[in-house]
Amino acid sequence: MKTTIFKIDGMNCEACANTIKTLIEKELGVRMAWVSFADCQARVLFDPQAVQEDRLVDVIQGKRFRVVSRETADGSPR
Repeated sequence: MKTTIFKIDGMNCEACANTIKTLIEKELGVRMAWVSFADCQARVLFDPQAVQEDRLVDVIQGKRFRVVSRETADGSPR
């Protein structure tokens, strides 16, 4: 399992965060997603053999949001 933190631009409210969470958690291989409107980020626990980070970026960006950066949970930039 791997955890990646996605910094997201375009969230305007908690409903936006809930939309992103719902979309991400529908992806095969995603174990759990925590999305924070206040922090403008999504923290995603997933199986990298089942779903690629780039696919998660596509899912997020498909709904008028923009991933501005991503890093592993240990702080390493991606």
